[in-house]
Amino acid sequence: MRFSIDSTQHFTIAILAIKLYLCIANDNNMYSERRRYNSYNSYFENIFGGRAQKISIDAGFNCPNRDGKTSTEGCSFCRNDAFNPSYCNKTKPIVQQIEEGIEFHKKRYRRAKAYLAYFQPYSNTYKSVDELFNIYNEALFHESIAGIVIGTRPDCIDDEKLTMLSEIQKHHYVMIEYGIESVYDTTLKRINRGHDYAVTQKTIEKTHRYGIPCGGHLIFGLPGETREMMLDTANIISSLPLTTIKFHQLQIFKDTPLALEYINNPDDFQLFTIDEYIEFIISFVERLNPDFIIERFAGEVPPRYLVTTPWINLRYDRVLSLIENAMTTRNTFQGRLYEPTKQ
Repeated sequence: MRFSIDSTQHFTIAILAIKLYLCIANDNNMYSERRRYNSYNSYFENIFGGRAQKISIDAGFNCPNRDGKTSTEGCSFCRNDAFNPSYCNKTKPIVQQIEEGIEFHKKRYRRAKAYLAYFQPYSNTYKSVDELFNIYNEALFHESIAGIVIGTRPDCIDDEKLTMLSEIQKHHYVMIEYGIESVYDTTLKRINRGHDYAVTQKTIEKTHRYGIPCGGHLIFGLPGETREMMLDTANIISSLPLTTIKFHQLQIFKDTPLALEYINNPDDFQLFTIDEYIEFIISFVERLNPDFIIERFAGEVPPRYLVTTPWINLRYDRVLSLIENAMTTRNTFQGRLYEPTKQ
């Protein structure tokens, strides 16, 4: 299948973005003067010359783990509406969500140099390739959008879709974010993920072969995983060809199977206090591939969605500041204990 793309929009900035990305992707010296890790903001500053802000888009996607293809129960931890900003609503056209999202973020991030359409809720590659092409380009035709970021599951991608995205990438910034969640099959089965870690590994490697940058999401504190297992995760994922990585401490959302499991068996869960999490995440980052760009160290949702709220008074900006200060106090940095896998 061949795809034609309007090459007049954003062509210059997109080509520059891709060239810069290729130049810096393997550079170990991307740390800013003030940070001890590869920061997401610095990554986009190198590409776009300033902050790039993601605008969340709900394009009405479903999930094979909910519609019966894999399961009807969904992942036990999942509640997508907990992360959706007010403007992100599938009843609104994509263009309207973009415009409202830009206005929403202008109040907080006035220095944004570029906006990226972030297809976030559910599995945003879970349609036919023609439908996907039209959806993505509806966002890309907006004059303020310089590229797309696509959140999806590793079992919802194939060669035809990757071919289509590689064509779009010739003219626009493209990134795929995969939900990894855990590298342990026992955990993935317990949370009803619907696939094993081998699927994740193969998908990320295939995406890399197509030349498309990809990110990964991990959850720390899932039931059954010890601190040692979670730290070992750093060694396992560091061998993957990831561009970015995003971390979330386990948050138990109301009206989910995991919430019921927590209420019935709270001793099976070891939820982090803020002090415990800071100590853990720094130890994790010390073992992490220094080339990975860290997008987030922790998750944040409105307390009304949570069964338990141990960090109720802490916004993410404050959590980030505490982590950065602790890294300075410990005089440590991303990859300090990293040991590359021998081929």
